[in-house]
Amino acid sequence: MTLARKKLMPGKRKSIKFTPQEQEAFLTNNQKAALATLDQHGFPHVVAMNYVYRDGVFYMTSYGKAQKVVNIRRNPKVGLMVETGRIYNELKGVLVRGHCEIIEDASQVQMAWRRMGDAQGGASGVPREASASMPKRVVLKIVPEKITSWDHSKLGGKY
Repeated sequence: MTLARKKLMPGKRKSIKFTPQEQEAFLTNNQKAALATLDQHGFPHVVAMNYVYRDGVFYMTSYGKAQKVVNIRRNPKVGLMVETGRIYNELKGVLVRGHCEIIEDASQVQMAWRRMGDAQGGASGVPREASASMPKRVVLKIVPEKITSWDHSKLGGKY
């Protein structure tokens, strides 16, 4: 069967949606996402980002002068996709549409960095080599407005 023919049959959409508990576990256990912002011409600007997910909100850090931050200052609407799987029946993911707040407080940057390190099983605190960049960094706080999820393994190989 070609990829073009592997469209999800009507009525199956609900069957592949994550339960609230599955979604929470998926977002907590993964730490890498594709963040989409809109550039000055309205085109998507998509970058890979590490994140931490707490209390229904995504947190990331970035240099304050990065293109994604420039884009968010212009338009705080963002898209975020977290996805796993290699082949169709393994695909699992979450697509988020939301608004991003830029937090410039140094203590919040350190807290976000610490939380991301903890979530990744690393040492708590900011690595020595990264501490010099802290004054140049900001926190991106993404509050979801709409979330779509999928788990193709729930189809049991039937499309």
